[in-house]
This record gives sequence, structure tokens and C-alpha cells, in this order.
Amino acid sequence: MNLQNTDSNNWCEDQKKNTVRLGLWTLAWTLSMALAAFGPKFIWDSSSFLTIASILVNLGLGIGMIIANKNHLQGLDELQQKIQLEAMALSLGVGIVCGLSYSLLDVNNTIPFDAEISFLVILMSLTYMAGIIYGKVRYQ
Repeated sequence: MNLQNTDSNNWCEDQKKNTVRLGLWTLAWTLSMALAAFGPKFIWDSSSFLTIASILVNLGLGIGMIIANKNHLQGLDELQQKIQLEAMALSLGVGIVCGLSYSLLDVNNTIPFDAEISFLVILMSLTYMAGIIYGKVRYQ
């Protein structure tokens, strides 16, 4: 048996496990976000205790998701790490620059609606996905 092939198979299995773990943490965090956002209105009639508890659960799951993401990134090869880093840097930059401009538009009443964080999250997510696609195409 080829030792290098065994190491490669173990690396692939570890990468799959890290990806699944990250997906499960992300799913749990997303569901807890929905519960914290909609629970007070639709489930427990604005109970402060349950609202705070659901937000704390969301925070804890978010920390777990961050750790799972870190582990996932550490398990990637150097090229994949580079692609991820560049996509994250792009997403962070776009998020800060556009987010602050968006906030200024709201603060100065230049837009006829309140600036919502969800728009910024969507923008950053789309930018991150575009960065990943661009990186994969660029380094092929």
C-alpha cells in the first residue's frame, strides 16, 4: 500500500468532516438566528427572558461556527487557503466601505428608508461567493 495515497485519503476524509461540521454549525446558527429574530413575535409573545436566552444561544452557536470555520480553513491546502483569504479580504473590504456609506446615507436621510443590516450581510455574502469563484477560475 502506498503511504502517500493513504495520507491523501486521510486528508480528504478530514476535509470532508471539517466541511460537514462547518455546515452543521452554520445551519444551527442560522436556525437560532431565525428563532431569535422571529420567536419574540410569533412564539413567546415578547418574553424578555426567552428573547435574551435565544440571543445567547445564537451567540454561542456563532462562536462554535467561527471555530468550525477556522478548523475548516486550517484543513485546506495552501491554494484553497489563499483563495479563501482573498475572498474574505474582499468581502470584509466591501462590507466596511459599502456598509459605512450605506449608514451615512441613512444618517443623513438621503435614502427614504432605514439602512438594514440584512442588506449588508447579503452584499458581503455575494461578494464572498464571487471572490471564491474568481479565485478558483484565476488559479486553475
